[in-house]
Amino acid sequence: MPGFFSWISEMFSPSRSVPMDSSPRLLNPASKQNEDETVDQQSTRNLEQYLFCWLLDTPPSMLNKELDSNAQSVMAILEQRIYKQSLQELPRQPMTLPMLTRALADEKTDRKDLAEIILSDPALTDQLLHVANSPLFRANDKRIDSVDQAIFMLGMNGIRNVISAAVMRPMMAARNSREALFAQRVWRWGLTCARAAELVAGLREKDTSVYFMVGLLPALSYITLWRELQRICRAAPQPIEPSADLTYQALSRFQWTTARVLANEWNLAPEYHARLMEAERPTPSQTHAPLTDGIIIGTREILRHAHQKNMAEEDMLKLVHIPPEQFVRIRRMILDSIEAGSKVRA
Repeated sequence: MPGFFSWISEMFSPSRSVPMDSSPRLLNPASKQNEDETVDQQSTRNLEQYLFCWLLDTPPSMLNKELDSNAQSVMAILEQRIYKQSLQELPRQPMTLPMLTRALADEKTDRKDLAEIILSDPALTDQLLHVANSPLFRANDKRIDSVDQAIFMLGMNGIRNVISAAVMRPMMAARNSREALFAQRVWRWGLTCARAAELVAGLREKDTSVYFMVGLLPALSYITLWRELQRICRAAPQPIEPSADLTYQALSRFQWTTARVLANEWNLAPEYHARLMEAERPTPSQTHAPLTDGIIIGTREILRHAHQKNMAEEDMLKLVHIPPEQFVRIRRMILDSIEAGSKVRA
């Protein structure tokens, strides 16, 4: 355990400072020069707070408390680690991910080539078969027993999403009882938002598999930040347990930055970085970003399914700009995913 002076020196050593109010939120409607701007921002801010009440299993009153000096010190250390890219809980790049992303982007890749890459990583092979046989991804009752069979039954588009989920699932598995509920809910939320982003991207003729994977990154950033907070608080001269308000402020402030750090650490292609950036800091020309709309829809639907406060449908449709008849189809598919995802535990 580091001593008092090393802990304090870490807290006050130079770091890139980002004012709290300037940090992008999870849900960032593009600025619009009309009277609806404040309404949109308030509506999405409320939805975000409802989400964190559910994820952290806490009432709204616990999220809006002013941080005490100990909590502010923890936030300062966390900020420094993020901007120095020295997070100790940051998941490392999966061994086969670079080869997989290149292979999936190459139209010449066939089933045999892809299967060989997956089979070269026994841990990924096990996870892929587990995920492929889950209710969320398996299209029928027939069990998938091999990687080649999974690729054949799911197709190249389907296997891309299974690979994304298989890569991230072990990283989000609960390590102990303290984080069990949080990890379970974050995983379900991440899968729902990824599925919603994929469906919206399909409507707009975008690369659906890219949006599925980046739709999972905010969820992975949450579990990463949660664990980093635990680590920092345990190492303090007087160890503390991260409170709900400290966790909320850390996650809501650093979620996008951590997602970008993950994308850098994993050497994801520029397209993934671009999709994260358009959701983090949208412009008026990006009012139809599939990732932003997918997170709004996914968050609203997972909260409805959990019988939590959420967003009125008419308000959501104004934000995502999806015709009601198309939304009905998307919503039905998302609800099917939520029902299936509730049977899949991180």
